[in-house]
Amino acid sequence: MIELRDLRLLVALSRHRNFSRAAAECGISQPAFSIRIRKMEDGYALPLVRRGNTFMGFTREGEIVLRWARKLLADAEGLQQEIDGLSRNLSGRLTLGVIPTAMPFAARVSSMLRLAHPNLSIELNSLSTRLIEMRLQDFSIDAGIMYVRDADPETTVSLYEEGYVLIAPQSLVERFGPEVTWSDAASLPLCLLTRDMRNRELIDAVFASISTVPTVVMEATGFTAVLAQVASGHAATIAPRAVADTFVTLGTTRQFPLIEPVVTHAVGLSVKNQTPVLPMVQALRRAIRAAL
Repeated sequence: MIELRDLRLLVALSRHRNFSRAAAECGISQPAFSIRIRKMEDGYALPLVRRGNTFMGFTREGEIVLRWARKLLADAEGLQQEIDGLSRNLSGRLTLGVIPTAMPFAARVSSMLRLAHPNLSIELNSLSTRLIEMRLQDFSIDAGIMYVRDADPETTVSLYEEGYVLIAPQSLVERFGPEVTWSDAASLPLCLLTRDMRNRELIDAVFASISTVPTVVMEATGFTAVLAQVASGHAATIAPRAVADTFVTLGTTRQFPLIEPVVTHAVGLSVKNQTPVLPMVQALRRAIRAAL
């Protein structure tokens, strides 16, 4: 007989990738945790975990059990949410995967969602598009805000169009007018997201379309580090307008709309393929409609 408490152990282990920390999250000792994992393996007559001196990952069989564990726990969470919803007391944890460029929008939506449902806990994870796709499939996140062009059309709806601006220290752009071309931007020292991020791939594609190679002097996995470089006066960056409007208020920097070409990309909401849809995902959709 499968017990949800044992499935929670497996999911905790996948999250922490450490027996002691996973045991602490589950509120039991590390030896008791290990014994219960062993009993699961005996029950399935399959090895689930690869062990050495430390946790070394899951076996192929363990990955299959883990995927089903996440789905079963998600269904159990959905049942609890339906029951809580009868008393208008929605609670639980909503986990979102968000591309870095959509973080300002996701933060605004989360605030509105918490106002409507104060007992709801929200976790925002800044992830690449590829990781969002993977984690939706393995049920480790409830929804993702990502580029529509990369998402499953069966489970994704478009939210808004992402446009781009150049953000630069005043000292680097004194010669520019009210608008800047992508060719002009390529001549500046740029700090951009790393090449594994979808936003960077899209920006590189624009430069390639005009046969121009940008001058990239630094890369980062998030906009906090990117904008710190801009604030220091050492580099410019290309960012979505929402990021610029949210984080850049420095008097020493300037923003320019980028033209030739004017580029936009649709950002959408993608949810895990789960029926019935979780009540907190339905609440998320309502908050998004209110934020748009």
